[in-house]
Amino acid sequence: MSRAAVSPQTPSLNPNPNPMPTERPSMHRPALFTRTALAVCLVAALAACGKKEEAPAAAVEAPQDPLMVTVQPAMASNFKVSKLETAEIAQVQEITGRIDASEQRVSRIGAAVTGRAMEVFVDVGDNVRAGQPLARVASPELTQAQLAVLRANAASSLASRAVERARQLLQADVIGSAELQRRESELAVANAELRANTDQLRLLGMSGGDIAALRSQGTLAPATVVVSPRSGVVIERNVSQGQVTQPGDPLFTVADLDKVWVVGAVPEQAASSVEVGQSMEITVPALGGAPLTGKVVAVGATVNAETRTVGVRTEVDNTKRALKPQMLATMRISGAARKMLAVPPAAVVRENDRDNVYVKTAENKYRLTPVELGANSNGMRPLLQGPREGTEVVTEGAFHLNNERKRAELE
Repeated sequence: MSRAAVSPQTPSLNPNPNPMPTERPSMHRPALFTRTALAVCLVAALAACGKKEEAPAAAVEAPQDPLMVTVQPAMASNFKVSKLETAEIAQVQEITGRIDASEQRVSRIGAAVTGRAMEVFVDVGDNVRAGQPLARVASPELTQAQLAVLRANAASSLASRAVERARQLLQADVIGSAELQRRESELAVANAELRANTDQLRLLGMSGGDIAALRSQGTLAPATVVVSPRSGVVIERNVSQGQVTQPGDPLFTVADLDKVWVVGAVPEQAASSVEVGQSMEITVPALGGAPLTGKVVAVGATVNAETRTVGVRTEVDNTKRALKPQMLATMRISGAARKMLAVPPAAVVRENDRDNVYVKTAENKYRLTPVELGANSNGMRPLLQGPREGTEVVTEGAFHLNNERKRAELE
């Protein structure tokens, strides 16, 4: 039994004395995968190189000019093309202006004494006549001035009677001629003082009738009256009842608006082309009627340091009072006529806040070209900067041609 337990090991059934492991064929697979991946990468790289080489060939065609427009031959008859030519152009400068009261027809009225406004008789917009009372001002200065007139009047009367008595005494041989001369001198001084004080009352606003009543009856006027020195319209009122006034304070402004100024300003670079006597056309948008005509009556002698402009003005009739001060106006100043390249307004296209025209570059092809134009003058706009003389531009139908360009751009 024990021999059977220690019997020798049963020999292996494999006839190969050096058997290979059963997993050996799988060891060649990673190398195969590596070679395959390298081949794929190589093909991809070659393909990418081929695409890069083909890219420039696709970009040979240049992008289209967005300012160019090509129309069908059937549409060409809708647009009129003309060559740029010179024309007699009176260069027009268009500036913004306003209506102002004429300074030669304006009176600024104030009280002549320090006092208090007791009554105000007019308001802004009222029509007044020369000598019409505007306000009444009570003042202690007026009272003192009236008392001075009364004293001077009494002294003048006393000196006059003294001279009369001296003449009688001289005839009676009671006094000598020297005494008469002394009294005549005193009378001359008293009369001079009376005239000076009376003139002072006139300056303080008292009328001649009130002064005569003061000298004859001794009646003091309690207040002075502020009167208008001219006929016109009250355009300013700076006083109210009870307000204290000072000499020199402008209480009222009265203007004669039968003629008014139209004032504006031109840039200093263009000031040399504006002269007195040039014709001017004035348009007032608030009225919406036919334009007014006038002439330049004044050109400023200095330049405004802040705006770098020179003032210009004209004067126009306003008997109907349609023009009101501070109304806005457009002033078109016409210069001397001269030959310039010009285009009709129908040829101008406003694009990107600039003036443009369409220049014909080839058959049925047009290009939008920026230009610099002057103001309209007799149905033509002078060409200040742009194409040369003889260039063909679209003079009719430019607006529709521009719409065609935009439509093509959107497509």
